[in-house]
Amino acid sequence: MIETDRLILRPLSHSQLLKYVKDDHSLEKEFDLLPTKKNISPELQEALKYSILPNVFDQDKDYLYHTLWTIISKPDHRMVGDICFVGEPDQNGEIEIGYGTYEEFRGRGFMTEAVGRLIQWAKEQPKVKSVFAATTKDNVPSYSVLEKNGFIHVGEVDDMLSWQLKLN
Repeated sequence: MIETDRLILRPLSHSQLLKYVKDDHSLEKEFDLLPTKKNISPELQEALKYSILPNVFDQDKDYLYHTLWTIISKPDHRMVGDICFVGEPDQNGEIEIGYGTYEEFRGRGFMTEAVGRLIQWAKEQPKVKSVFAATTKDNVPSYSVLEKNGFIHVGEVDDMLSWQLKLN
């Protein structure tokens, strides 16, 4: 668990991910939080089923690079979004980051703060040398989060933009 002034970023265990997927507020109850309406996109549902849950269950993998980290607003006492790495660092020390803010909490700077804090955590990991992210061209709020955290636009394919932040 890592924190900022306003946020707690909490990596979810396998059993907590199952509660997250169930979306019956049992996860909020476990964390003693107020209920939150999550918006689990089809892409995230697929990632949970085929990648996140199996990889977090695998004892040979470092689950911190495979799980969802829930973002909790201390003042709101609610989950406001999710952030994750897309696997462990590759041979070049690069990791990919993904994130989403629940609709009612957008525009309040939570994700900029959460990405900044998770980047700080990643800098402390000896195997991590850079962070990669991808956004759609039309998702200005998402790539604004990256720009505010020092990411550089490094390419594009079709409607996707690629971003990178070198840590060393």
